[in-house]
Amino acid sequence: MYTGLQHLHSGIAYLALLSLIIVIVLMLVGALTGRAFTEKDRKIAMIAFIFAHVQLLVGLILYFVSPLGFSLLTSGEAMSDPAARLTALEHPLINIIAIIVISVGYIRAKKMTVSRSRFRSIYMMYAIGLLLILSRIPWANWL
Repeated sequence: MYTGLQHLHSGIAYLALLSLIIVIVLMLVGALTGRAFTEKDRKIAMIAFIFAHVQLLVGLILYFVSPLGFSLLTSGEAMSDPAARLTALEHPLINIIAIIVISVGYIRAKKMTVSRSRFRSIYMMYAIGLLLILSRIPWANWL
């Protein structure tokens, strides 16, 4: 089960990162060209939103099932080892913050009425979330 969750978490990560990049580019183009924000744009942004949240959910399950997650943090050994600290604390915490930032961007855009502001809310907040995610990916452990 643990190995399957690891592979699922890695596989969804590719989809989440790719969808975030695509949405950022599409929303930036939409803002720069001045076109109207449509229902199609909202649905495209929602796809990245959903992938990011599914990735978070699988990651949280993996965190509590994994021998490298919560148990490493509670043992007290994680803070002295940079790799363990990344796995046990930094990766989950920063990625939760990134998902919150992405959520705020999407929810704000839904409430706005001006198209350019809607595009801007999504591409800026999604880009900040993407940078946070990329900053704390354990690249050495990625399957």
